[in-house]
Amino acid sequence: MNQKILFILSSIVFFSCKTNVNNEAEVYSNNFENGNLSSITNATTTKFNNNTVLGNYNNSNFQLDISSLPEHELVTIAFDLYIHDSWDGNAPSPEGPDLWQMMVDGEEYVSTTFSNQECPAGNFCTPQSFPKDYPNNNNNPKAGAYQTDLPGICLWKDKPNGTTLYKISKTFKHSKSTLSLKCSDKLAHGSSLSGICDESWSVDNISVKTIAL
Repeated sequence: MNQKILFILSSIVFFSCKTNVNNEAEVYSNNFENGNLSSITNATTTKFNNNTVLGNYNNSNFQLDISSLPEHELVTIAFDLYIHDSWDGNAPSPEGPDLWQMMVDGEEYVSTTFSNQECPAGNFCTPQSFPKDYPNNNNNPKAGAYQTDLPGICLWKDKPNGTTLYKISKTFKHSKSTLSLKCSDKLAHGSSLSGICDESWSVDNISVKTIAL
C-alpha cells in the first residue's frame, strides 16, 4: 500500500472517530467580589492577597448546588485552590496526613494531600500526593503548583511563600440537570492548638461549564 492511500485511510478513520463540541455553556461563575453566596452551603469569605475568597476552611467544607443545567454530556469544573500555612502532606500521625477532597454528586474526583513545607537543598522534604491521589504517591512539596510566592494567611502571614496556589480543573461525564460540588478537608494538627491558624484553605474563581457533544 503506497503512502498516499495509507494517508487517505488514516484521515478517514481519524475524522470518523472525531467528536465535535456543539455547545459549551458556563452555568456558574463566581469570584466572590460581589458577595453573592447563594447556592453555597457553609459559605464564608475572607480577604486574601487583595481578593475576596471563599474560605478559609479547616476541618470543614462548602457545597455548591446548581440546578436547571442545559442538556449536556460533559462538565468542566475549574477553580483556584489556595493552600495556606503549614500543611504537612503525607506526614504520619499526629502531624499528618493533611488531606483535601473534591466530590461531585457524591463521587470523589480529587483526594490528595498538600505539603507547604520549605525544602532546603539536601534536607528531607515532607512529600505530598498532589498532583496524584493519596495514598501511594510521594511528590515534592508544592509539586504541580501554579504560584508559590504568596503570603500566609495566619501562622505564616509574614512569610512571602506561606501560601501556594493550585489550579484545579476536572472534566468528566455528567448529564443530570443538577450538580452538587463539595470540597472538604481532613487536617491533622498534632501538638498544635492553633487549628485554622495553623493550616487552612480557600478557593476563588469557580467556573462550571456544561458541554454538549
